[in-house]
Amino acid sequence: MWFTKSIDETLKELSVGPATGLSSEEAASRKSKYGPNRLEAKKKKSVFQIFISQLNDWLIYVLFAAVIITFFMGEYIDSVIIILVILINAGIGVFQEVKAGKAIEALMQMSSPRALVRRDSHTAEIDSAELVPGDIVILDAGRVVPADLRLIESANLQTEESALTGESVPGSKEAADIYDDPNTPIGDRDNQAFMSSIVTYGRGVGVVVETGMRTEVGKIAHLIDNEELTKTPLEKKLSELGKMLGKMAVGICAFIFVLSWFQGRDLGEMFLTSVSLAVASIPEGLAAIVAVVLSVGVTAMSKNNAIIRQLPAVETLGSVNVICSDKTGTLTMNKMSVTQVYTTQGLLDLDEHVPNDIPNAAKFAAKAMILCSDATLHNDDATGDPTEIALLALGDTLRLDRKNLENDTNRINEKSFDSDRKMMSVLVKEEDGDYKVFTKGALASLKKVSTRIFDNGEVREITEADLKNFSHAARQMSDHALRTLAVAYKPAARDTHPDEMEQDLVLLGLVGMIDPARDEVKPSIKLAKDAGIKTIMITGDHKNTAFAIAKDLHIADHVDQVITGPEMDSFSEDELKQKVNSYRVYARVSPEHKVKIVRALKANGNIVSMTGDGVNDAPSLNAADIGVAMGITGTDVAKGAADMILTDDDFSTIVKAIEQGRNIYNNIKKSVIFLLTCNLGEVVVMFLALLVGWQSPLIATQLLWINLLTDSLPAIALGMDNGDPDVMKEKPRSINENFFSHGAGIQAVVGGIFIGLITMLAYWYGYYELGYSPADGNIPEEVVKNARTLAFMVLVCSQLFFSLGLRNRKKPLYKIGIFGNRYLVGAIVLGILMQILVLFVPVLREAFKLHMLDQKGWMMAVVLGLLPLTALEIYKIVFANRKQHSTAKI
Repeated sequence: MWFTKSIDETLKELSVGPATGLSSEEAASRKSKYGPNRLEAKKKKSVFQIFISQLNDWLIYVLFAAVIITFFMGEYIDSVIIILVILINAGIGVFQEVKAGKAIEALMQMSSPRALVRRDSHTAEIDSAELVPGDIVILDAGRVVPADLRLIESANLQTEESALTGESVPGSKEAADIYDDPNTPIGDRDNQAFMSSIVTYGRGVGVVVETGMRTEVGKIAHLIDNEELTKTPLEKKLSELGKMLGKMAVGICAFIFVLSWFQGRDLGEMFLTSVSLAVASIPEGLAAIVAVVLSVGVTAMSKNNAIIRQLPAVETLGSVNVICSDKTGTLTMNKMSVTQVYTTQGLLDLDEHVPNDIPNAAKFAAKAMILCSDATLHNDDATGDPTEIALLALGDTLRLDRKNLENDTNRINEKSFDSDRKMMSVLVKEEDGDYKVFTKGALASLKKVSTRIFDNGEVREITEADLKNFSHAARQMSDHALRTLAVAYKPAARDTHPDEMEQDLVLLGLVGMIDPARDEVKPSIKLAKDAGIKTIMITGDHKNTAFAIAKDLHIADHVDQVITGPEMDSFSEDELKQKVNSYRVYARVSPEHKVKIVRALKANGNIVSMTGDGVNDAPSLNAADIGVAMGITGTDVAKGAADMILTDDDFSTIVKAIEQGRNIYNNIKKSVIFLLTCNLGEVVVMFLALLVGWQSPLIATQLLWINLLTDSLPAIALGMDNGDPDVMKEKPRSINENFFSHGAGIQAVVGGIFIGLITMLAYWYGYYELGYSPADGNIPEEVVKNARTLAFMVLVCSQLFFSLGLRNRKKPLYKIGIFGNRYLVGAIVLGILMQILVLFVPVLREAFKLHMLDQKGWMMAVVLGLLPLTALEIYKIVFANRKQHSTAKI
């Protein structure tokens, strides 16, 4: 009952000091005792359960029925082969599901909440799973509470606890409260913050009292299932495609069976053949292959600093044509540094040199900035907002003793920053016992609430001339791409209410700080432009500052492409929709403006990516097609609302993610087209041969073997291709585009028919070279075996070789290289070796009813097997030359 104990009692019982926190050794000891701070996940399916689920398919049931039928027909070898094919297929399915599951688990762990913790007298951010009872946790707006805490400090702290209480309105928290009633409801325990609740306002410090399953949310964890993985829209579309193709294949197979019945064929054999053809022609592994390609792809993206939280984002990335990016930290280094300080004593330029005799007004302004900050800076170890870290560094530059300043002052109360006021205020008790309010924020906001000014050590009434001088200094700083921040103070009383803090202030000074652009941003913006993607910069900076940076980054060419939030407010919704495409920079914007920008852009048919880091950015991240949260500076709320998290807060990572997203989609498309082409080829050869009255070109076990070889490893290998380095020279893909757009569907159909026809040719040649025709009667069994062996070899070789040509739909193979995808080359080599093994091992040759080929047969298998690939490459060369010729004319 931690809520019934005082702060001192709680700290004593947990053996921790609030200023130092636990030692690393003690934290490790407690973790071994209490375990990781995480909720127990639902029990995962075992490998055996996954294996059984792979067999839970109606086609597999039919195959099992075929096993029984062949067994009673005395075809024991066929029965064994069918069972082995079923088991191997199921094994491949297990491998795919386990691999995809592990990749998704790794991503979930990477995007798990972080906690700001005080240990060994230092504040650092750690994974929330590492928390133990006794840890001192710092809370600020936007963070998810990482464990059950007994608050020891609170300043206007509010949390939203709807997950526990059902009450969506945030509740205020008071660390000093103590409750005598042990039955006090959770929603009334204002001296506690609970795991999974969200800090919506203010600041606080708490000591961890319960972790993991011992937390309040842990007690109801059986009602929570955070790991339920739903299919992406892409997987659903492919599943529907598979069902449609399955129905068509079953219809064709049923037609073949009925036709065979009318032709007087052996019904038992034809039933087995028809079922095997159905299994071979239905791309049942399509969804599993897509899941593997997606999971492997997004895992690779995470290694490049882009964590995909929602798999559908991968599909959408390829269609993005507008990137709305924050300036600070994303386009810039996120390493603010104060270069100028302006007070009534003039401008102090720190870029040039730091004078020995620093003006008192500048020191006072720096002191005020330090006290009105939530950041920490110890040597190179810093936490908090980069702007506030820069202000702490300013104190060091001006030779202020921050350690003594921290020890000699005590923050009593505060009024947190919000985007409407654009200010933050704190009430501080100083060493001499006096109380002062310190306020920092936008100069325009402070000018409205400042009635006096600090001048030469004295406080006097502020004049219009003073305001003009400060405005002129701010404008000069902005013109040099400096971000400005003003500071003020006033004497106050101990019981000053937060609503009274920002009244009748004394203006102290103004600082200008710069956050230089990242070196890699300019090339990334150009790359995005070449890919048909427009970059829009969104910032809270002044118009002049924003334009100076945007011009340097080649985002905007002239100031007419810049608009401010207040100017936007004068537009109606329709006016903004009409004008939004003409702007490249949005300055002085609030989070509400971001939502308006996204909606206006989307209304014009754009697919929009939007970055954000704050609590109030969640609506715009949700509104965008791709919400991108900052991994370093972003709040937990922003990360929770985003589709993608940047672990380096870098704009170029967004562009790289779009490039990878395009390649992942293209890789999935390659796998789909390959599977459909192969399956169509099998259906064509069987359908045509039986239609003209020939014997079945392939028997059931051969069809199942072909399905095993081509529908697994080559398809997965295509999905793991390195991708096209020129993919960013293409325009964004239409959101409504399907896999069969731009001639891909025609390619699959033509390729499938061509493979089917050359297999028919090989089958015919198998008769011809031994002096027979497929239409003859009383054909010796060895002749039929020879023809089927040729068809069997040609069909496998043509499918395996054809996969090489599908690596790139436009570029010929000699340009991208045969060995560019080692997985695919390995799959092809393995497939051919397995074919040779089946043919050369007598037991297997007899089991599959094959005939050893002669020299002509081998030449025929290789030559015909290479024909589909050769035809595809010739088409690409002609197409490429034609395109170059038409481009040259233009």
